[in-house]
Order: sequence, then C-alpha cells, then structure tokens
Amino acid sequence: QVQLVESGGGLVQAGGSLRLSCAASGSIFSINGIGWYRQAPGEQQRELVAAIVSGGRTNYADSVKGRFTISRVNAKTVYLQMNSLKPEDTGVYYCRLPGDFWGQGTQVTVSS
Repeated sequence: QVQLVESGGGLVQAGGSLRLSCAASGSIFSINGIGWYRQAPGEQQRELVAAIVSGGRTNYADSVKGRFTISRVNAKTVYLQMNSLKPEDTGVYYCRLPGDFWGQGTQVTVSS
C-alpha cells in the first residue's frame, strides 16, 4: 500500500510564496520519478508542473520555470517551492509516483 500526503497549500497574494510538501509512506522503494501536478479550476486534466526524473534531474513546465523548485528532502519527502506566484497558478496540487499513485491534493489559491 502506497500513500502520498500533500500539505502546505493555502491562500496567498500574487507575488508571494508557498512551499508544498509531499510525504510518501508504505511499500515504496524509491521516489524516483515523483512529480507535482496541478489541476486548474474547471479543468479535468492535471498538468505536470515539476518532476524529479532519472539521475536526479528535474523537469519543469515552461509556465513555472525559474519560479518553482522541486527538491528531495529525504528518501520519502519532496518539496515544491513556489515563488513569484501568479493567479494562474491557482489550482489543486497533487503529487504522483510512478505506478499511478496519487495523493489527495492540496489547494493553492493566488489572489490578484
């Protein structure tokens, strides 16, 4: 059983910062390939925002490059540091592990 728990969301003004945390537990050997996804209001699809890929490299959506940073805290915890937030960053943020394991999401709302 794999569980992912996100936290750190909230309401922030444009230009502000938030740090999201994703804690994994259960039968996992590695968090390689873990990613943060965003589901914008009214959208059904979840957009990949940032991921840690093979070799520890990171990938980012063009819309967040230079503003968001994904980092591994330890073997089972990942952060998403979000700076210079914009209203269009609003949405529910989920972390996902390969094997299609998802957390419950955390709401981020950026006011203009």
